[in-house]
Parts: sequence; structure tokens; C-alpha cells
Amino acid sequence: MRAVFVAILAITMVAGTADAKKAVQLHAAGSLRAAMTDISNVFEAVHGGSVERAFGPSGLLRERIEGGEAAEVYASANMRHPTALADAGLAAPVAMFARNRLCVLSQPEVEIETGTVLDALLDPEIRVGTSTPKADPAGDYAFEVFERAGALRSGSTGALKAKALQLTGGADSAAPPEGRNLYGWVMSEGRADVFLTYCTNAVLAERDTPGLRIVGLPEDLSVGAEYGLTVMNGSSQDAWNLAFFILSPPAQQILAGYGFAVAGVPESD
Repeated sequence: MRAVFVAILAITMVAGTADAKKAVQLHAAGSLRAAMTDISNVFEAVHGGSVERAFGPSGLLRERIEGGEAAEVYASANMRHPTALADAGLAAPVAMFARNRLCVLSQPEVEIETGTVLDALLDPEIRVGTSTPKADPAGDYAFEVFERAGALRSGSTGALKAKALQLTGGADSAAPPEGRNLYGWVMSEGRADVFLTYCTNAVLAERDTPGLRIVGLPEDLSVGAEYGLTVMNGSSQDAWNLAFFILSPPAQQILAGYGFAVAGVPESD
């Protein structure tokens, strides 16, 4: 699909006419906020013009776009949401531009290590936070972890889904104060003992709230996330230029710097 996306981009760049400079409308997953802010700033400095940015749960962003909200470049935390727009004839084929994975963000007092993750998640005294499935891919990925748990221990899937506290990513989820990382704030408020989120989110949360711990998932519970990029039909030349820039080495290096796995840039240990 990436090759198809780039081919369409090449045709568009050759055939397209120069647009009057206007802000490119970027809709991107909340987990991309820091990286896409840096990418947009570099794009603006190099290409001129501006990027109007909207960040939020990928599923809710897709619903807004489907409802008629003006959008040009859409960067989702999964492939499913942008593919749905492409299948509906609203957008170009989807390119996968980055990968992420899930980690456990833990309060400092919780006894949890990679080898004891499942025991901790199932402990009735430990509150497990997740994002909201369907609205936010991070919630879908967390529930995929629960599905994997069921293959390891009978009854685990139902127990984990029943106890999961869906604290972020929903239409009515509480928002953090200005300047606070969402996950760091949720944990600092004591709303969960452990939280299943992207490893990139966990790193930012740890910076926001010192003392939190990041614990990797064991291989048999590990879940990866693939991020998809598309451009809406009728978008400006600058929007296509931004999409191409996101796929280019400089932007991919920025993503890697925030902990995303990208093509041509090795994952850090």
C-alpha cells in the first residue's frame, strides 16, 4: 500500500496546479502530538505556509471527518480507520508510516515486572486503566492483550475486560490541565494502579510524573501497533507535500526520536 500511496503522490505532484497558500489541515492521533508538532514545525520552516493541527483519538477523528469536518492529511494509530475512509471513496490508499507497541505504565508502589505482568493485571486489588476501545486504537490494542491473556490462562480475557477502567480516549473522557501529559496526569490523580498504553506515551508520562515505572509486556502478551497515513480526496498540493514529508527520512527520524519504529531507523533498546 505504501508503494501505491507514493505513486499517487507522484502523479499528484506532477499534475497538480499550484494552490494559494493556506493552512494544511492535519488530523493526527493523540499519541502523535509531540512528534507531529515537531514534524509540522519543520515542514512549515522548509515549505512555508502553515499546518493546522487537530489531535485526538483516531476513531473519534475519523467520525468527525466522516461527519463532514474539513480535513486533508489523516494520521491514525491504526490502519483500520484510514482504510475505512479509503474504502468509502473519501481518501487515497493508506500508507503505513510508523509502528508502536504497548507497555505497562505503573505506579511506583506496584510490584510488577515483565515476567509477572499477567499476575498483576489479574490481581483484584490492582486497578487496570486502558483507553476506550473503538474510539481510540490504544484501547483496542489493550483489549487485544486481554485476548492473548485468555490463551495463557483460562477466563483471563473476560476478567480483564470486566475490570478494565476506560479512562482515556472516549468522547467524555476527562482532559488533563494545560501542559500536562494525559497519562502522567491520570496516574498522578491515582485513577489507576497500572495503565496499558503505547510505550511512547509511557515515556512522555514518566517525564511528566517522575516515579512512574515503565514495564515491558512479555512476548506472549506483546501487541504492536501500525500507524496509517492517508490524504483526503480534493486536498491541496501542500497537503500532499506534507504527507510525502511525513514519509521522508527527516520526519521518520523525528518519529524514531520519540520511540516509534520506522523504516530505515533501527529500534532503540
